[in-house]
Amino acid sequence: MGARFGRASIPAMRAAPASPPRQAAKPRSVSASASRPRTSLPLDAALLAKASRIEQQLRELFPNPVVPLDHRSGFELLCAVVLSAQSTDKKVNEITPALFEAARQDVAATPHKMAGLGQARIKDLIKQIGLCNNKAKFLSELSKKLVEDFGGEIPATFEELESLPGIGHKSASVLMSQLHGVAAFPVDTHIHRLAARWGLSSGKNVKVVEEDLKAIFPEESWNDLHLQIIFYGREYGQARQKYPWPGPICKWAGLEDPPVTTPAKKKKRKPVGKEDESKARRRLL
Repeated sequence: MGARFGRASIPAMRAAPASPPRQAAKPRSVSASASRPRTSLPLDAALLAKASRIEQQLRELFPNPVVPLDHRSGFELLCAVVLSAQSTDKKVNEITPALFEAARQDVAATPHKMAGLGQARIKDLIKQIGLCNNKAKFLSELSKKLVEDFGGEIPATFEELESLPGIGHKSASVLMSQLHGVAAFPVDTHIHRLAARWGLSSGKNVKVVEEDLKAIFPEESWNDLHLQIIFYGREYGQARQKYPWPGPICKWAGLEDPPVTTPAKKKKRKPVGKEDESKARRRLL
């Protein structure tokens, strides 16, 4: 699969005519998946059949998933992915036009032009997004590294991508799958939550969940499937929902008491000052 540029809204994707229909997904056999690592739940025929039904339903709901980040080139997608950390796609798409125009050469932004802007100018262009200081630094430094170490091209290996400032394993997985067409399964909070809610993983971290989902679903489905699960999560699988779960998949696949994916936040105890301590002591006398 080659690079896929641009984006489509969820409604547009759902209304778009699907490409030639694929045959209904057949449940994977346990033996076919046995060579893959699985770390949180035992593989069995029932689990694989459930995963196959989920995959088929996701394909019907979101037949043509496209990365929801506006971009015209691989470099622009890389920048948008960096900016999307702890920010919404909507917010990223609001600020990238001005940024990409400032770094544009011919039809799209380039690492050479972005590096030439400098960190202060980049920060000014993205100041409306969260963590703008760090993100401006990352964009400036990764642009320089791309120019100096990769000839201005986007690396095509996980190791090289993860060597870029601001790019961790999840971001590298997005780029490998959506830019280079390499099978990968990036796991975000939506995927982590739904994998637990659907009973596909009991992993407490994204690394375990990623391995679980790779063991359950066929490799050729990963690049579309991770987007389809994200879109489903945004539309139907919010964090504060309670059982019985809403949504066409959750209503039949959801566990009544799924594993917790987000540790409860502990309230910080306010330190007791000397004055408060003496008042408390007097009350006890």
